Amino acid sequence: METKIRSKERDAIIQSLKSGVTPKIGIQHIQVGRINEMKALFQDIEKISEGGSTFRLVIGDYGSGKTFFLSVVRSIALEKKLVTVNADLSPDRRIHATSGQARNLYAELMRNLSTRIKPDGNALASIVEKFITTARKDASDRGEAVSTVIYEKLEPLIELVGGYDFAKVINSYWQGHETDNELLRSNALRWLRAEYTTKTDARKDLDVRTIISDSSFYDSLKLMSVFVRQAGYEGLLVNLDEMVNLYKLGNTQARTSNYEQILRMLNDCLQGSAEYLGFVLGGTPEFLLDPRRGLYSYEALQSRLAENSFAQRAGVIDYSSPALHLASLTPEELYILLKNIRHVFAYGESSAYLVPDEALKSFLNHCSQTIGEAYFRTPRNTIKAFLDLLAVLDQNPSMKWTDLIAKISIDEERSSDVDDILSENNEGLVDSDDLATFKL
Repeated sequence: METKIRSKERDAIIQSLKSGVTPKIGIQHIQVGRINEMKALFQDIEKISEGGSTFRLVIGDYGSGKTFFLSVVRSIALEKKLVTVNADLSPDRRIHATSGQARNLYAELMRNLSTRIKPDGNALASIVEKFITTARKDASDRGEAVSTVIYEKLEPLIELVGGYDFAKVINSYWQGHETDNELLRSNALRWLRAEYTTKTDARKDLDVRTIISDSSFYDSLKLMSVFVRQAGYEGLLVNLDEMVNLYKLGNTQARTSNYEQILRMLNDCLQGSAEYLGFVLGGTPEFLLDPRRGLYSYEALQSRLAENSFAQRAGVIDYSSPALHLASLTPEELYILLKNIRHVFAYGESSAYLVPDEALKSFLNHCSQTIGEAYFRTPRNTIKAFLDLLAVLDQNPSMKWTDLIAKISIDEERSSDVDDILSENNEGLVDSDDLATFKL
């Protein structure tokens, strides 16, 4: 029996794919391939749940499906009762900075903080409420003050950098809850979201001496990972995409400082210094491999992220490596993906398919002849062109797919011009995606 796809899900998937971005809902309807990579990340999620820490770089070309892969991993983590945070790096958001960019990134992560119940973000308040509810119940059972139980539960945080003030802010939230002081509760959430820019304001509002700033970005994530565990979740998965923005930094010192922070995160995860915490970072091959500006330009990172030489010589992939190079979709997998997209476009009803299986094969043959193997290695433009084809057929029922396929124009996916990327004054550069066009 066919399961109909709701209009909301269907439209979100189609509109996202046509725009070249990853759908936020309905991913399960179109996911194909990359089984081994999924297994590796699934094991990472289980490791986080067991109190460990993981670090993965997901490396793939522009349009190869990195962001989609990261979204699928995030969905799995939510199902496994982890809390997730996700953000794209940009010129105004990076891991290390001195002018607020790292604090901006942390604030963005907190806005996107999600749980299985609230998968679309803004879950921070509900997590704090869940922790407070548990503390109140324990306090009632034991006949103790709620504040005493809060500090007792947060003792593992107090041993970490910034942990005492973190615990104090959580207690302030409880005080605001108890006294019906909405402003105090709001200020506590502001502090947790890194929205305070001066220590003076934070001390006046919450009687704490520190704020979440550029210098405490990573330490604050470690605190949050322990806190969500105390609130009853399995751990924290940090999902960072568009890491290529660090590669594009024109200032060598700024780039090096960010790479040093990545090294610190990697070392902590590999050595087990962090708990209930995992990182999944998405980047392009040049971000990793470029010996002058990429992660390989930093010797300590190169030695840790270099490919397994035995696996290389054997022609296989080591899925336990911190750097996971996304395998291309095979032509067969892309064919299944197009079948899934056709199914979604028809609201899950096979009787409403606009084209037969024969059309999919003909379309892929045309793509192969037009742009070569790029049609399945970086499939974003191929998918967009296919959706354009379906849209034309949907709006013009008298047209035949056989007359249209030969007239489709598809551009090969490519990144920003390399010379522009390597210029020294490109700090505000953004990626340029030459999106496919459908022409009749």
